[in-house]
Amino acid sequence: MEDDTVRLAAPEPLVTAAEIARLTGVTRAAVSNWRRRHDDFPAPVAGGAGSPLFSLPEIRSWLETQSKGKEASAEVRLWEKLRTVHGDDMVRGLTEVAEILVRGDRGSGESGDEALRSLVGELGSDRSPAELLAGLTARYVDSSGRAGSDGITTPRLTQAIIYFAGEEARTVLDPACGIGSLLFAFGGRADTLSGQDVDPANARFAELRAGLMDLPGVTVRAGDSLRDDQYRDLKAELVVCEPPVGVADWGREDLLLDPRWEFGVPSRAESELAWLQHCYFHTAPGGQVVMVMPTSVAYRKAGRRIRAEVVRRGLLTHVVALPPGMAASHSLSVHLWVLRRPSDAHQPVESVRMTDLTGNALDAPFAPQPGQSTEVPRIELLDDTVDLTPATHVAARLTDYAAQYAAVRAEIGERLAQLQGLLPALAEGPGGNLQDGAVVSLSELARAGLIRTSEDAAVSTSEQLDTDYLNGFLRSSANNRRSTTASGTFRTDTRGARIPQMGIDDQRRYGAAFRSLVEFERLVRDITELGERAATLARDGLTGGALLPPSDEDGS
Repeated sequence: MEDDTVRLAAPEPLVTAAEIARLTGVTRAAVSNWRRRHDDFPAPVAGGAGSPLFSLPEIRSWLETQSKGKEASAEVRLWEKLRTVHGDDMVRGLTEVAEILVRGDRGSGESGDEALRSLVGELGSDRSPAELLAGLTARYVDSSGRAGSDGITTPRLTQAIIYFAGEEARTVLDPACGIGSLLFAFGGRADTLSGQDVDPANARFAELRAGLMDLPGVTVRAGDSLRDDQYRDLKAELVVCEPPVGVADWGREDLLLDPRWEFGVPSRAESELAWLQHCYFHTAPGGQVVMVMPTSVAYRKAGRRIRAEVVRRGLLTHVVALPPGMAASHSLSVHLWVLRRPSDAHQPVESVRMTDLTGNALDAPFAPQPGQSTEVPRIELLDDTVDLTPATHVAARLTDYAAQYAAVRAEIGERLAQLQGLLPALAEGPGGNLQDGAVVSLSELARAGLIRTSEDAAVSTSEQLDTDYLNGFLRSSANNRRSTTASGTFRTDTRGARIPQMGIDDQRRYGAAFRSLVEFERLVRDITELGERAATLARDGLTGGALLPPSDEDGS
């Protein structure tokens, strides 16, 4: 293949599908329809399948060609300017806008950008500073990709926390408040709102937001709440928190003797249980903690002792499994843990309510329907695993084990029958690694405009290249070795991967074999998941009396 000398353009501002919808004044569903119905709609240039990112100039050019959407408003032009100047660091851009709104004509933050100040002034002519910043903040929350969502609690997750918190509280603390969205949602319901965040930029923006929203009794401080607690003496009626997830360096070695570890010292792998105890430490008698937890915290072996202590004392009142997609940083389900500190009016509970809403739509009501919630006595939870997963306990009371086990067993048989046909009949080759011969790198192909790459795949844009052939060799052992850093971290390197050169007919033969292997691997994963499900149903059914072992007449 001939090396093209055309160089890749400098990085362009990227936008999500949600931002395209805002730019054009249509719904996200309309943008999805454009992608599906128009072959010339710009292809994603980054991001994954679940959150693709598009080149803003390409999108604007396509919209102009198609006469889609509406003329860009001042808010859209302001947003585009912020994205162009600040890229992914939009908190800094929004902080500049907030400082302009707070100071008026006296200053415009760090940039001193007259154009920026002019756009803000144009927008401020027909709306209040609070409304203006609220609109930009909502746009930021809606547009942030999975990797750029630190400090963001989604509106829907905020609504869930408010619903399950129940009664109003006069004092509210959020020790990982980010840009303040969750904390400020309690404005008007509480007299005092206190927040802290490890990122000074988030804390500064939250402080400016609170001032423009005219929220009374708000204090936001910067600092690591675990290592540098800014509210050591505060006891709040309600503590809410969506903590950072999976942080191994949360300060365990420096905090081994800290009095906050009332239920036990968390392991390095259990930072979420450190945050849980920090929140409980700051809870007044009779007050509540409502905590967002990854689902794995409910059953991981490392946290069993702490979970057991929380249950044994009767402090855990409710565990709610929310529908997937509520968190900003990932598309998985999360749990809400609700704890209450005992008082004269609130004694330790004898059972824990388990609610499983994972099958609900994202916009469905939070009130559980029949069969979605159950009360589990504390004693039943205090076994060898102390599994606090709601689905485990709700399903145990409602599962038709015989029917489900028979269905899963039959499905495993059908999938196994498909496997043999998916493995291609491969003949013996001449030997030697094809990637040691004439090769071309994906970066060269990209510069030549023959492919588009994402973080883990390549797509052919030319009849000279087969997409399945490209991705098959991309995942070869040789390219995998190139993707492993000196520290042992694996990261797919689509740009540096090398692909052997061959004619299109040979490419298609290889591509067909690679397609079969991909489908084979997918089917193996499905069978593995079905196998785990079958084993769980069989074991729980046998031990719970819902199933019987095979008789001698069954021939087993």
